[in-house]
Amino acid sequence: MSNRERSIMSSFDFKKRTVQIGYALMMLALLALAVTMLYPFATTVSSSFKTNQEIFTFPPSLFPHQFQWSNYVEGFKYVDLIRPFINTLLLFGGNAVISLMIVSLAAFSLSQMKLPFRKGITIFIMSTLMIPSATYMIPNFLNLQSLGLIDSYWAFWLPAGASAFNIMLLRSFFDGINKELFEAGRLDGASELRCFFRLAIPMSVPVFSTLLIFAFTSTWNDWFWPSLVLTSPDKYPLATVVYRDVIQSFVMTWNVKFSVLTVIMLPPLLFFLFFQKNIMHGLNLSGVKG
Repeated sequence: MSNRERSIMSSFDFKKRTVQIGYALMMLALLALAVTMLYPFATTVSSSFKTNQEIFTFPPSLFPHQFQWSNYVEGFKYVDLIRPFINTLLLFGGNAVISLMIVSLAAFSLSQMKLPFRKGITIFIMSTLMIPSATYMIPNFLNLQSLGLIDSYWAFWLPAGASAFNIMLLRSFFDGINKELFEAGRLDGASELRCFFRLAIPMSVPVFSTLLIFAFTSTWNDWFWPSLVLTSPDKYPLATVVYRDVIQSFVMTWNVKFSVLTVIMLPPLLFFLFFQKNIMHGLNLSGVKG
């Protein structure tokens, strides 16, 4: 059987005029969406190889007339990205460990354990998703200030363990795992923690990979919150340094700025490519394999 016969539309459906028109419109919409999303990346990479005058020429050209590799050398002379890169990795590592451990335990408890008022707790957690994050930014800052955590990485790690979105995402994933697996483990004398570490975690690698990508991209792109809670420049993550020393710089030319931004774009793309197999694998994952 061919791939077309196994798709949602058979070869007979493709012969209909209305289906062909609808399919063509759908492909045009997807193509326009892809161009809209990829054009900023292509412009950034292309501008990093242009001269400053060529960037502002009209009509603009996507490809440079001559590749200026010196833009990258000059960019690293203006700003040091090594220390901010290490700081970003420290922030991501702490966010990942604390978030995955605390959030996953909370989600497993709501999904597989018989807790009192479990539905009420779930509704309360879901209701917090409707609160704009800007409304509790100042209370978070005041709480961290009262705890003496300002200008420390705990100002990032501690709030990471209270993500309602991650709790609900993991809870929905744990709900899809067959409960008979955990019942069998309990009959064999396994505790709830043993069921969690020996049964739930090995089957949750795809969703954990998704959460790692979310944690990495949020840590990599966040510049506003670090600028509020960090006062020491040597603790700044990469996004804050780029915003303060590159985006707001009046010394660097635009082609040099684009070269630095191009380097900044590469790690998130590589991180996603590394974990995408686990995410795709999670689409067809079930609790019990037949």
